[in-house]
Amino acid sequence: MYLTGIILTFFLSIIMLGKKEKSYADKVLSLWLLFIGIHLTLFYIYFSGQYIHFPYLLGMEIPLPLIHGPFLFLYTTSLTSQSTSMKHKWVHFLPFVISYLFFIGFFATSYDNKIEVYQAKGKGYEVQMFILRLATAISGIAYLSKSLIVLKNHKRNIANQFSYLEKINLDWLRYLILGLCIIWLIILLHVGDEYIFGAVVLYVIFIGYYGINQVGIFTQHPNIYGDSGNNPPGYSPAVEISGTAAGIKDESTETASEKKNVHAKYSKSSLSDAAARAIHQKLVKLMEENKLYRNPELTLAELSQRLNVHPNILSQVINTLEQKNFYDYINVQRIQEFKQIVNAGGNQRFTLLSLAYDCGFNSKSSFNRNFKKIAGISPSEYLSGLNMRLE
Repeated sequence: MYLTGIILTFFLSIIMLGKKEKSYADKVLSLWLLFIGIHLTLFYIYFSGQYIHFPYLLGMEIPLPLIHGPFLFLYTTSLTSQSTSMKHKWVHFLPFVISYLFFIGFFATSYDNKIEVYQAKGKGYEVQMFILRLATAISGIAYLSKSLIVLKNHKRNIANQFSYLEKINLDWLRYLILGLCIIWLIILLHVGDEYIFGAVVLYVIFIGYYGINQVGIFTQHPNIYGDSGNNPPGYSPAVEISGTAAGIKDESTETASEKKNVHAKYSKSSLSDAAARAIHQKLVKLMEENKLYRNPELTLAELSQRLNVHPNILSQVINTLEQKNFYDYINVQRIQEFKQIVNAGGNQRFTLLSLAYDCGFNSKSSFNRNFKKIAGISPSEYLSGLNMRLE
């Protein structure tokens, strides 16, 4: 099983490196898989008793648990942001590098002595091993928590930038994080190395499958105004939005009291009420005349370009005047369109799903979920109230 895991890990790493148009996330994952493969290889040499023949490798695997937390965090941030380089991110690996200094005496000793220490289960290095286990536990908890926070913020972010979430919500990444939580728990419980690395093999299969098939988020939908923050062509508002106003929060998860205070979130914004209402009127008119919500992949950036308004300003206008995030605002338009179509009659020859697609939904589950959330009843219940039946 371990040999299979080792071969699979290196194979997946090579596949990621050979991917055309590799993203930053692909590079991080490929490097992570490479280190996992090295970790599995060194464990197999020890577990199989072959370490006697490779004494120069002894000890190299000891600090490796400290590297997986940082890699998970960097992979998570690379999938949920526009980060494109490892600049300044090397600091996350300092504990891993420093930990080798704790065992400098071990590395400097003779091969025979190294073998004796391993056969004695680390006798003479108990203090160093305790410190390393403590550092591993702290690193695991810290980076797993940070990764979950990043993923939570990502869900808030995409709700304010995309009108569809099914392919970009990265729910699988949450399972990836929880999987590493389980591995860390097994380590802390001292269940046994064979169980730990058996779990790692299964983990590799999971991250390999989803890593290769993962859908790019912001890499597929870049900021159309560039990273410089330039305004779109023709944009000349009376006022500019402040940096604070660019903060994004998912109104769909807020309480009623929080929604009442939505204006407080933009209290430092220099966008006047008059300017906001003018933009809102243009938005309403554009949606009524062009029905842009019928585009199943409509984004905030695309809509703001049509309005010649910066995306951050448009996000603020929708949040404050519609009391919704972008995702909910667009899907309300789609549900209203669906209701108008079925109320107009003469649509019995169409299926329920075809009408949902015409309104801008890209899946049956998305349509049903949003209809129930917005209308309070299921689509079939709504049609029953109209004495109408669609397949």
